[in-house]
Amino acid sequence: MFKKKVNSENTERKNKRTGCRRAAAFLLAVIVIVGTVYSTFGGFSTGPCADTDEFAKYATEIKDIKIPEGTRVLALGEATHGNREFQELKLEVFELAVEKYGVRAFALEANYGECEEVNRYIHGGKGKPEDYAGKLGFTLYNTDEMAAVIKYMRDFNQTAKDGDDIRLYGFDMQSYELCHKHLVEAAKAERLDTTELEKLMGKKEYSDKFTTAERKAVISDIRSKLIAVGAPANEVMLADILLQNADLVEAYASGDQSAPLITRDKLMADNLLWISKQEEWRGNNMIFATGHNGHVEQNGCYDEEHKVMGALVAEQLGDGYYVIGTDFYHAIVNMPYNSGKRSNHSFYSHDPLAKAAKKCGYEMCWLDFSAVPEDSALRAVCDDYCYMGSLGEGYSRFLSRIPLAYRVLRAPAQTYDSMIFVSNANPTSPK
Repeated sequence: MFKKKVNSENTERKNKRTGCRRAAAFLLAVIVIVGTVYSTFGGFSTGPCADTDEFAKYATEIKDIKIPEGTRVLALGEATHGNREFQELKLEVFELAVEKYGVRAFALEANYGECEEVNRYIHGGKGKPEDYAGKLGFTLYNTDEMAAVIKYMRDFNQTAKDGDDIRLYGFDMQSYELCHKHLVEAAKAERLDTTELEKLMGKKEYSDKFTTAERKAVISDIRSKLIAVGAPANEVMLADILLQNADLVEAYASGDQSAPLITRDKLMADNLLWISKQEEWRGNNMIFATGHNGHVEQNGCYDEEHKVMGALVAEQLGDGYYVIGTDFYHAIVNMPYNSGKRSNHSFYSHDPLAKAAKKCGYEMCWLDFSAVPEDSALRAVCDDYCYMGSLGEGYSRFLSRIPLAYRVLRAPAQTYDSMIFVSNANPTSPK
């Protein structure tokens, strides 16, 4: 009897353990399923949707984009760096600006020296467009879509009259190799002594025999001499970019994590305004600029004192700064890990306007906020804060697991003058 009782108790304990394991397995499965749904869609839904009938009244095609009179900088943002559609929009909107508004300058969120290299190509240099897409300095631009942009500018310049050519500018300063190379060439052309300037560089990197302060002193000396001999502004700018790069290096060395971001946006704003002024001297009243949404938005800031590039430019130009933002409903984005290896990842925005574009059946459309009546329900959505997609050049698993890691809270009509919505954005294929 005792043995039977023990066996019975053992069986009961085993059954309880089995039941607990099954319950735990079931709970784990539920957590995995719920987590997968949450991370895939950025929540348990893709968010609210603006009224589709109203949205359809005011949404239009990209070819119908209208730029206000008096615009000096037409800026196009991109919600991600790794989608074909946002790179294709660079060409589509720029081509419209060239043909309808006489724009003859393309300013890109890329380094000044690399863009100068490509600028020389579109003015008759040898090679193929795809070769020069790879010279823009960032892997994200080494694509067929950016090669098409370069081809368009080169083809245009081949038949353009003197002074009516398109110029490519970079307004970033994160690299220095080609800037240094072009500055040495410019200084030699002006018959200046470049001995010290050339000593700054090793094969592809700065020599470690000079401190940042010592490099700045050498570059500043060459800059002063270029000005003294009346060198063109674009040659002096080569020195300016190298000095900016040094300022950025010092910002990183400060240990303040926000310092490099603040420094870079301020310098990019200065450069964009310089490009605008250069083109004014050429007789062109408007330039086209393109970069990430986070840089071109007209009221973005890092804190109460420091604004992003677009906000700084808008502060100077007022209504002369016109910005078109972009967003997606769903995007499969090509992004790099810290290792540099790139892969594709799926994201959903939580933007009610992007969702309305998707439900209306638009692959892509443009919404001019000034055309939406103030007393309409759609206007209320445009003015209200919502979570919009925003992905840069870097992937971590947090982005897939925590939706707020790839979304920014913005009021669309306060952030941009108009927006382009892409329903399903496809990944780029960098070479």
